[in-house]
Amino acid sequence: MVQRKLSGLAIISVIFAIFVFMLTVYGAINVSTSVNSSGSIVTSTPASSALGLYSDSACTVPLAPIDWGSLSPGATITRYVYIKNVQGSSSLTLNMATSDWTPERANGPMTLTWNRQSTVLAPGQSTVATVTLTVSSSIAGITSFGVQIIISGTG
Repeated sequence: MVQRKLSGLAIISVIFAIFVFMLTVYGAINVSTSVNSSGSIVTSTPASSALGLYSDSACTVPLAPIDWGSLSPGATITRYVYIKNVQGSSSLTLNMATSDWTPERANGPMTLTWNRQSTVLAPGQSTVATVTLTVSSSIAGITSFGVQIIISGTG
């Protein structure tokens, strides 16, 4: 009878040890952190007023700086920017670039892309651009960042 109680206690001890081990492994694998963020967009065209950037599809509300929110490693977040060729005489080909990454080492583990590279806008025409920020799952040591997004039109 005493031996059965000891066997039952041994089984319970082993089950408890496995449970503690699983919690420890889960805690080691499930690690997250967040990154505070902000951003701004500027236009760069031959005539600085040739492109308008807006936050609404009617192109009436000027675009404010983008706040990407708090991000976790591996996050992907999308924002929409409405772009209008407000120049009256020629079509413009759209391009996007980034600059002034703060800290500079954020450029790499964080990437910005969009879906309107080389899109041509006729005078008065507008389009919606999907701007996507991706954070590498292996990002480390960056707790906040800033980046300037440059949208240009050439034509």
